Amino acid sequence: MQKYVIEGGVALRGTIKAGGNKNAALPCIAASLLTDQKIILQNIPAIEDVDVLLKILSTLGAVVERPQPGTVIITAANIKSGQVPADLAKRIRASILFAGPLLARVGEVELPPPGGDVIGRRRLDTHFLALIGLGARIEANDRFRIFLEKPLAGSDLFLDEASVTATENAVMASVLASGETIIQNAACEPHVQDLCHMLNSMGARIEGIGSNILRIQGVKKLHGTEYRIGPDFMEVGSFIGLAAVTRGDLLIQNAGVKNLRMIKMGFAKLGVEWETDGDDIHIHPNQSLRIQADFGGAIPKIDDAPWPGFPADLTSIMVVTATQCVGTVLIHEKMFESRMFFVDKLISMGAGIILCDPHRAVVSGPTRLRGAELVSPDVRAGMAMVLAGLAAEGKSTIHNIYQIERGYENLVPRLQNLGARIEKIQD
Repeated sequence: MQKYVIEGGVALRGTIKAGGNKNAALPCIAASLLTDQKIILQNIPAIEDVDVLLKILSTLGAVVERPQPGTVIITAANIKSGQVPADLAKRIRASILFAGPLLARVGEVELPPPGGDVIGRRRLDTHFLALIGLGARIEANDRFRIFLEKPLAGSDLFLDEASVTATENAVMASVLASGETIIQNAACEPHVQDLCHMLNSMGARIEGIGSNILRIQGVKKLHGTEYRIGPDFMEVGSFIGLAAVTRGDLLIQNAGVKNLRMIKMGFAKLGVEWETDGDDIHIHPNQSLRIQADFGGAIPKIDDAPWPGFPADLTSIMVVTATQCVGTVLIHEKMFESRMFFVDKLISMGAGIILCDPHRAVVSGPTRLRGAELVSPDVRAGMAMVLAGLAAEGKSTIHNIYQIERGYENLVPRLQNLGARIEKIQD
């Protein structure tokens, strides 16, 4: 096991380039199973979740090549089995993404319960109900067996929640189903859009991309493609928070400006602004860091919602950023019942936070944070702890950094290049 050791109190300065969207890379990798031809994926981040998913592909019979950084070539010509190995599946939540494409490719999937972040219960019902609607049957015990008694057939599906990965599974299964499939209450995040655009480049017929109603005309066969995924707006939001809490001067290249509108509104409530130049953004060091009251002087609220609402994965970042701002704000994380529990560590560092319940935290600032011993419970809370450590006085140590590096590529050297005093050492 390894850990981060951070000496805080240094303003980050320089240029950093946003990596590829982790949450787009994972379903696009899984979608390679839908064809026996070569898939070339560009802008794939070198992170733990990608490594695990590619290992699962290899165990299923796919040939995986990584000729250069950011490029993955997958040829799934010899997929015979739909059995996902338990030791790999339990390491990441994204292992559930094999359900749809394996069902469409070989007609049967055996999938252990997926692993992933410790942020509360993450139900799988929406995935299974969508696949049942397309003709699958489900048997559940210590593993999930999903199988077909007759070929997949298009259907009018209404998802009981706008789940990103359930939408992706439904899309991947339905592109090879006979007839038309309509998916209502579909998730429409940028990573879902990336998957749909990739599938269309493989010969799928998907309409309504970017909306919550997808119409899919099934095709008999998909072909290979070369596709480049978009930038990771979660990583961009994390870097914006880093610049703010350290009073840094940061240029973020390839930031994916079109996907930052709601994120920009959220940071503006904390007095954090930036300038845009093409697809780059510049966060200046002279931020007001003053929380903007709602009209009438009411305490403002930052709350998450399905796209295009504020992303749930950035609420942890906003909590830490708010500790360095003048005023009071309510952070309301509606989607996961355990994600906010990490704030007790911030309170031990000196943060002025009242945890109202598992979903709501009132943050008053600014407060002077002190270095502390921390343990990362999930990828986003772990990154939030990195922000806190870099903003704090003294030394902070963060354990369980495996969770952080599941989502952030080469984080330590990239931050060191900005002047951060952070090291990764053996725990």
